[in-house]
Amino acid sequence: MEIENAIKLAKTNNQKAFNFLLDSFWDDVYGFQLKRTQNENDAEDITIQTFSRAFDKIETFDENYKFKTWLITISKNIHIDLLRKEKNSISQIISNNNDEAFQILDESPSPEDKLITEQNLAKLLRDIKKLKPHYQNIINLRYFQELSYKEISTELDEPINNVKVKLLRAKKLLAEIIRNK
Repeated sequence: MEIENAIKLAKTNNQKAFNFLLDSFWDDVYGFQLKRTQNENDAEDITIQTFSRAFDKIETFDENYKFKTWLITISKNIHIDLLRKEKNSISQIISNNNDEAFQILDESPSPEDKLITEQNLAKLLRDIKKLKPHYQNIINLRYFQELSYKEISTELDEPINNVKVKLLRAKKLLAEIIRNK
């Protein structure tokens, strides 16, 4: 499959085209972010967000430009947004640096906090059960069993990029379920 054809198919929500594009450009975007962030986890997270945003907005891609350039631009913008959020949160902490900042807080959860957490977890588990079984399984492996992408790939006997795409889709579907309550 060639890139131009894959883009056209992706615009029709063709899963194989999405996988082909992800496989074709993952290393480019990940390598770009790894140079910028100097952190493998951050680079991977930003790369996943990049493909998520790109696939959500694939219909806006203009074929007069290079797809790789479009992805790198999306990736760069996501990284800049994250840096701005980080900078804002740090400046808020600094601006709130008055006597309250020096008081020691007990951060252990209260009985009420524990109850709320248990209730929220129960709701989340109910929402996860509304997903298709293969999406339930991949969320379970990643977030409850805390397996790495590589371990999930081995467990499911699937390529690592397929695992990433499935996890991305599962999270989006779960977010829709939660939002539509």
